[in-house]
Amino acid sequence: MSQPPNNSTAASPNSGVSRCRFDTVVVVGVGLLGGSVALAARQRGIVRRVIGVGRTAPRLEQAREAGLLDAISTDLVAAAAQADLLIFATPVNLIVAGVREAALACRPGTLITDVGSTKAHLCRELSAGLPDTATFIGSHPLAGSEKQGWEHSRADLFDGRVCVVTPTESSRRDEVARLTAFWQAIGMSVVEMSPEAHDRALAQTSHVPHVVASALARTLADENRSLAATGFADTTRIAAGDPNVWVPILLDNRAAVLASLDEFSTQLAAIRAAIAQGNADDIRRLWDQGKTIREQLKIRRVAE
Repeated sequence: MSQPPNNSTAASPNSGVSRCRFDTVVVVGVGLLGGSVALAARQRGIVRRVIGVGRTAPRLEQAREAGLLDAISTDLVAAAAQADLLIFATPVNLIVAGVREAALACRPGTLITDVGSTKAHLCRELSAGLPDTATFIGSHPLAGSEKQGWEHSRADLFDGRVCVVTPTESSRRDEVARLTAFWQAIGMSVVEMSPEAHDRALAQTSHVPHVVASALARTLADENRSLAATGFADTTRIAAGDPNVWVPILLDNRAAVLASLDEFSTQLAAIRAAIAQGNADDIRRLWDQGKTIREQLKIRRVAE
């Protein structure tokens, strides 16, 4: 996704930051992304208090002791009643039910968002039926890694990265501005897209690459594992992602993923045919096309 689609608008990381301060932010799901959001918000001083919500109190307490959280709770409803901004960082198949449960307890003016990698289904389900006290607008910060757990959280994970915000026709512009300002305040540039356009784009830029990496990893014969060097490791790095996260994403975005897989299969078949025919010119042409596109990408990597 080298440029936002025509229906997108982009905002710089520094505009409107003064509007972003929230008193209490509740993060539901304190893993890599949720933990990094909490850490970034606390370190930048844009919130007074961060409450982490999860199923396991000892894990949450460890995250609090590590400086990610101010308070913890295993009670979503009780935590939601204290929130000004509620961020769901759970697997995508748990977000709709979680938002609906939390929204019943929210105070007037509470803004709810998520960090999920699919948007059309979530935004469609949550565009209506919530109490007037709460508003849901989808978000997807394009940052993270194959690593799991709050132990890998980092406050600079979002610096210079893009966050896609996916309002619907019913979304209030002042609430979109509040959400945009939050992501900008933790270092991100914000792009607005429709939920459907987001899912089509992410199928190509994220979901299918994960499928391909997993498939490639499965081709490695046991006897060749000791010979797999940096090229194989780099190409298959994201195959180490948590299947509990990725199975719901692939099923939720099934149509777009299948369309993008078909496109990948076409490209793979073209280079296979060129190799089978011994056609050096076609191999070189196809290789140069891929090389050019890869070199044009501007991807900021956070040092490990």
